[in-house]
Amino acid sequence: MPYQWTDPTPTEGTPRPVAQLRLWPHRSLPRRGFAAFFGVSGALAALPLLTMLGSPVLWGLLPFVLLTFTALWFALQLTYRSGEVREELRLWPDRILLTRHDPRRPPRRWEANPHWVRAALHETGGPVPNYLTLSGSGRTVEIGAFLSEDERLILKPELENALRRLR
Repeated sequence: MPYQWTDPTPTEGTPRPVAQLRLWPHRSLPRRGFAAFFGVSGALAALPLLTMLGSPVLWGLLPFVLLTFTALWFALQLTYRSGEVREELRLWPDRILLTRHDPRRPPRRWEANPHWVRAALHETGGPVPNYLTLSGSGRTVEIGAFLSEDERLILKPELENALRRLR
C-alpha cells in the first residue's frame, strides 16, 4: 500500500499529533530497477549493432538508438518527478491538518476541527471512481488522488476510525 499510518512526529511549537498518515504514489520501477532496466536494454540494443561494426549502416542506425534511449531516459525521469508528490495527514484532538507536497510548488494545507470533519467516498461523479474527500471548515478536499480505487476503498474506513477516536 502506498500509504502508512506512522508514529506521529512532533512539530515545532505544537503538541505531538495523536495520529499521522503519509501517502505517496505507487512506484513500479524503483531507482535501482531503473539502472538495471537501462543496463539490460542497452545490452540488448547493442547486440544487433555489433553485427554492423565496420559497416556504414552502423552510423545510420546509431543516432536513432541514441535518440530512443535519450527519450526513454527523460520520460522515466519525468515520472520520477511526478512521484515526488506526497500527502501528510496529522490528527490532533482539536484539529486536523492535511498537507500536500508537490514538486516545485509550495505545500498546500487544509486545516479543520476533527469534530466536524467527514470522510466521503464518491463512487461516481468525481474525476476518478471512488473519489475520497474530507469535508470540514466550509471546504472539501481530496485525499489520496494518486491511490488506486481499491486503496481508496480500504483507506476510507481507516480514516473514519481515526476521526471517530478523536471525537
